[in-house]
Amino acid sequence: MVDSNEQRPCPPGRVRKDGKCVLPEVTFTTLVISLNNSALLHLGELADPNSGKLERDLVLAKHVIDTLRLLQEKTAGNLTTKEADLLENILYDLRMRYVRQTR
Repeated sequence: MVDSNEQRPCPPGRVRKDGKCVLPEVTFTTLVISLNNSALLHLGELADPNSGKLERDLVLAKHVIDTLRLLQEKTAGNLTTKEADLLENILYDLRMRYVRQTR
């Protein structure tokens, strides 16, 4: 018999592991993706998970982008190629989105 909880989708931000909804494993990739989602939220491109509304705060968006840039500087030479590429691509995308919104 299958537990009825196993058939329901996990809430946002959770993944299914051993039949339970849990937070994803903490890795460099999940950290970068979390910061990316935070920046997108502040850019008004992701809805606030609590209110469901799109809200923009460009000061906070820039702060998160600057945090990712600092992370990139401090981890240079210590990341796998895949991690470095992910960080570079996310930073490029966020910078372009920020520039479009501040013009």
